[in-house]
Amino acid sequence: MKREPFGTHLEATTLGETVRAFVPPALPPDPPLAFMAGSQRALDRAMLSLGRLDGIATTMPEVDLLLYTFVRKEAVLSSQIEGTQSTLDELLAHEIAAVPGAAGDDVREVSRYVDAMNHGLERMAGGFPLSTRLLREMHGILLADGRGAQKQPGEFRRSQNWIGGTRPGNADFVPPPPTHLDECLTNLERYLHEPATPVVKAALAHAQFETIHPFLDGNGRVGRLLITLMLCHDGVLHKPLLYPSLYFKQHRPQYYAELNAVRATGDYERWVDFFAEAIRHSAEVAIETGRRIARAFREDRVQLRAVPRIAGSLLMIQEALQTKPVATVATLRAATGLTTPTVNSLLRELEARSIVKETTGRARDRVYVYRRYLDALAAEEEAPVRIGASKDARDAVGSSHLRSVHS
Repeated sequence: MKREPFGTHLEATTLGETVRAFVPPALPPDPPLAFMAGSQRALDRAMLSLGRLDGIATTMPEVDLLLYTFVRKEAVLSSQIEGTQSTLDELLAHEIAAVPGAAGDDVREVSRYVDAMNHGLERMAGGFPLSTRLLREMHGILLADGRGAQKQPGEFRRSQNWIGGTRPGNADFVPPPPTHLDECLTNLERYLHEPATPVVKAALAHAQFETIHPFLDGNGRVGRLLITLMLCHDGVLHKPLLYPSLYFKQHRPQYYAELNAVRATGDYERWVDFFAEAIRHSAEVAIETGRRIARAFREDRVQLRAVPRIAGSLLMIQEALQTKPVATVATLRAATGLTTPTVNSLLRELEARSIVKETTGRARDRVYVYRRYLDALAAEEEAPVRIGASKDARDAVGSSHLRSVHS
């Protein structure tokens, strides 16, 4: 449904140019959302899939092992939407300091995304309200150092920003002036606690946050973090096993087009349709991936139990790799208490059985991955990238044409 005229356009001046900044109306939409039968079915399917995903949190013994990598997968994918080129295996290697000195800005940014998500979830678990203050705290962690350190980490912007274009005058979209941020964010925070269908509320809140664009940088990543926070806050998910950024990345042009349709005409219904399908698909992918990984764990345990004399030690290595699927001899020695020669011997046995794979090709500082685990995580997108490979060897992710210039 198009709502025209929609929102308010105000004149704002930035970098010496006068632009038309957009101030969105407060949520919920007025007139109220009017869903066709197909839209309601899409919402029902999304909620059903979320329920199934949440169900595995109580029925699958390996769920806490999956949570470690699922949260990091969402961090990688959300950051790739914004143009970073770090991969999941690089992030996991960075976290165990497996490639000394090799971590670039991209992988450090993704690591901070994980920290920001964990901070938000832990704060809410401790009783802190879902609020714009919490989003500011998470933003402060996300942009703590590196390329974002000069973009007012943890603070709402005090200057005008824009999206797309080479300058304010040819921008694709100009968010609200800083003088209107307080009003916009107060309305958004109020809406976060209103009773509504959780998928609809998350869809509208995400679109509203991206339209307000309250930070100088990191808006896309914080906005996608908000989706997970809301679904956990509203009790739809008890653990953040969802990684919707996979769908958004795979459908990036449509993702931005649907957000723009909201800003242009107030077509919330069309956006909610897209968002509901993204959530449904993401939940189903997470369910299948979780089952695939759990099956690999079980099958490998059966295989290793049958190995004469060293079955117990092999299972100790496998258990450590289930916890962190990228490892070095040192990290495995620390996790298992086994000696270095024993760990090396066991890794050779696991390599021969195609359970682990050495990824660097080096004689020293070797990095091992739990092959079936990472292959299962990558099955719904591209093949895993070898740790230590040059960026030129990767598929370029590319920056979005809607990425902020002064944002």
